Amino acid sequence: MKQSAVEHYKTRRGNCAQAVALAWKDKKQPESDHHIHFSGFGHGQAPEGLCGALHAACELAGKAHRETLKEKFSRQASGHTACREIRRNRIMPCSECVATAAGLLEKLVKEN
Repeated sequence: MKQSAVEHYKTRRGNCAQAVALAWKDKKQPESDHHIHFSGFGHGQAPEGLCGALHAACELAGKAHRETLKEKFSRQASGHTACREIRRNRIMPCSECVATAAGLLEKLVKEN
């Protein structure tokens, strides 16, 4: 799912949040249209200012896993979860945020 999300992002099939949702669709729910819902959550526009990729992963995983995903993502992003902070401090490029969020989501799904 991680590689699929990065490919969707790099080929501009959507913003960072949509890329994670499209990878989810490819891997888990072919009938899903979540990627449409996430169209407005790229470029720092996700609720709470979260990274859009992280927001999508949290929504797809469900409320019970939201804090776990945020904590694990934060560890890999030098303590940050907000898009603007990650970008401003050049913590990681957006494609890496997409890979990280999709990878964490995939791992969570395999564990549960």
